[in-house]
Amino acid sequence: MDPGSVIYLMERILIIGSAGQLGSELSLALTEIYGSDNVIASDINPGNLKKFDFCRTQVLDVMDKEKVRKLIQEENVKQIYHLAAVLSATGEKNPLFAWHLNMESLLFILELAKEFNMDKVYWPSSIAVFGPNTPKVNTPQYCVKEPNTVYGISKQAGERWCEYYFQKFGVDVRSLRYPGLIGYKSLPGGGTTDYAVDIYHKAIAGEHFVSFLKEDSYLPMMYMPDAIKATLDLMHAPKEKVKIRSSYNLAAISFSPKEIFESIKKHYPNFTIGYEPDFRQAIADSWPDSIDDSRSREDWGWKHDYDLGKMTADILTNLPEYMVNF
Repeated sequence: MDPGSVIYLMERILIIGSAGQLGSELSLALTEIYGSDNVIASDINPGNLKKFDFCRTQVLDVMDKEKVRKLIQEENVKQIYHLAAVLSATGEKNPLFAWHLNMESLLFILELAKEFNMDKVYWPSSIAVFGPNTPKVNTPQYCVKEPNTVYGISKQAGERWCEYYFQKFGVDVRSLRYPGLIGYKSLPGGGTTDYAVDIYHKAIAGEHFVSFLKEDSYLPMMYMPDAIKATLDLMHAPKEKVKIRSSYNLAAISFSPKEIFESIKKHYPNFTIGYEPDFRQAIADSWPDSIDDSRSREDWGWKHDYDLGKMTADILTNLPEYMVNF
């Protein structure tokens, strides 16, 4: 794809929930492709939008249906990236609110996409759709899914709605089942895999790190540049290449808290870790150890760039300066 193409520049894009871990970096990547006038980063918290000086911004509550509809009409929005959600660990503390926000907002956006005949909708799913009865090693695209967290339940239901709106109404909705995402440009946001973000901050600060997962708890993970690449690759793929409309499995690397700790110790030899598993351990135990994403690789050419060592080196190189300027 040519980032400077006229087709790209004509697209008006709305990112809902842009201040989160994924949205912060995705907003910048989209702006670099489509231009600052064509990307609108929105968030419910006005303070969160201060960092988006590279594109347009809008204070927006996705549950304020009248305001969302008005914005789409006035701006002639053609693509929506709907990222607003209550994540796994936070959702377990208030399950009814998590279900309400995660599901009602998705259905509303899908209805708007149908109503305004939008070009594309992006909605992220998660490995949380899998459950304790799912095969844990190289979890296949199609398998038993019995999630036991409200976050996972909402993502599983959301996948079914996405496929339904594509099949019944032709809404070009696309989705990825993200593994745990690791980046240095935003703070942890209430997810079970967020230990793998916080651990780098503790190492650089010279602090002891306490993991809320056991040392041998393996989870599928991905460095943020790979997550952004995958998202854009999927969204820019020709429609006929996108053959799965529920959500694609996506994978890069799998590791345990002990392994990420050991990768950091190569750079910070005095770094220390302890293990105090809490309620998030049960969530992690219900998720896969590794993911089979062969359909993503076959259908639209997915390929990751970062392994654990390369990711650790990049984060520890860039995070100190970013923390100073944050």
